[in-house]
Amino acid sequence: MTLNAATPDFLNSLSAALPSKVLRPVEPRYLEEPRGSWTGQGAIVAAPSTTAEVATILRMANEARIGVVPYGGGTGLVGGQVMPDGALPILLSLERMARIREVLPSENVLIAEAGAILEDIHTAAEEVNRLFPLSIAAKGSARIGGNLATNAGGVNVLRYGNARDLCLGLEVVLPNGEILNNLSRLRKDNTGYDLRDLFIGAEGTLGVITAASLKLSPVPAGSGTALMVVGSPAAALDLLALARDHMGEGISAFELIHRTGLEFLAEAMPDLRQPFASPPEWFVLIDVGLGRGLEPSDALEALFVDAFERDLVSDGLVAQSETQRAEFWEVREQIPTANRAIGAVCSHDISVPLGLIPDFIARGNAAIAQLGDFRINCFGHLGDGNLHFNVFPPKGGNKVDHVAQKAQISRVVHDLVHELDGSFSAEHGVGRLKVGDLERYGDPVKLALMRQVKQAFDPNGIMNPGAVLRGL
Repeated sequence: MTLNAATPDFLNSLSAALPSKVLRPVEPRYLEEPRGSWTGQGAIVAAPSTTAEVATILRMANEARIGVVPYGGGTGLVGGQVMPDGALPILLSLERMARIREVLPSENVLIAEAGAILEDIHTAAEEVNRLFPLSIAAKGSARIGGNLATNAGGVNVLRYGNARDLCLGLEVVLPNGEILNNLSRLRKDNTGYDLRDLFIGAEGTLGVITAASLKLSPVPAGSGTALMVVGSPAAALDLLALARDHMGEGISAFELIHRTGLEFLAEAMPDLRQPFASPPEWFVLIDVGLGRGLEPSDALEALFVDAFERDLVSDGLVAQSETQRAEFWEVREQIPTANRAIGAVCSHDISVPLGLIPDFIARGNAAIAQLGDFRINCFGHLGDGNLHFNVFPPKGGNKVDHVAQKAQISRVVHDLVHELDGSFSAEHGVGRLKVGDLERYGDPVKLALMRQVKQAFDPNGIMNPGAVLRGL
């Protein structure tokens, strides 16, 4: 699809059609992404404050065949928010559309604009004694539009589901400037195709999400957190099953963490308080939220006793205060920060069927060992089958020394994931980083249908050019 660059003449026309504060110069932050893999480009930043202004921008860009790159909080890890080459696009930031439009606690619904920061949505829900359970490490800067556009996961998927499961309806501006008004608050609505689900996870390639109706949940009467040392990933899976027997759907998160994660924290963040005097090979972080009359710490201690008697765990810590709970979670949430400080050769966001996780880890470790002396930090959301399998240089080494091996390492990991009927992109999306992987591993019929959907919604190919589907 051939696109035109955003010329000064076009920008003058766009400026004349919009209020004075919408267009602004391109600051460096709009051209960067967290891992530094790409530097983007853009003729101007358009920062609308209303859905009507978004519609004007897209309509005029579509008529001129100029690319539009949606920008949320800039926290994406697969390059979906930066366009490194091609005809100079417009960068569309939703940061000025950050209002919480309505909170309806009796319906467990919150309506937010796409630029609302995830943590602000948490706060708005808490003010009416409700919970919005989507939680990721970048919650302080990630915006809900980007969370929905990438179908973000995070630590609570086990209990509450992905972003898709937490959304009732959307307001979306289509590439031609038309507005899809579907901010439904309904749980049941079988009136034809569910267009909402096309835009969630589409990474801004079909239109721009401008607002969403979000599901809230009751705040658990009591919450608890524990760290339990397990002998292996297989034992961790057995512990998960046992925990479900004990507490059913009360388990909010179940995170698997390897010793390497603690070692990286010690190297990169020596002041961070470590939970264990000697780092265990494997341990899990369990978070639970229970109803009235149930004491989480008692339930976790009972689980530990049962698991210990079954030889599933050898040691454990149950948080005795909110401060200690926060310290346990700080360990988990700072692992990605430590990873960035150490410098990964390559990172992998994968999922495989739960029962095959031990097989994947064993075979993945062995395969990487065949390629050289590397450290692997394997951690993540065991409860929903999503692991971050990140490969690092040996201690004292530098990732730049292994650039030539990066593609081979990722190919080995993703081939194994594909063999095990898994996904090479569990929660980060495809973006620009994984377009080739989608072509290599994607079902041909699915890819053909995706291209047809893209053509139907965005025939001029202006929406986030180069993301998800090559050349569309």
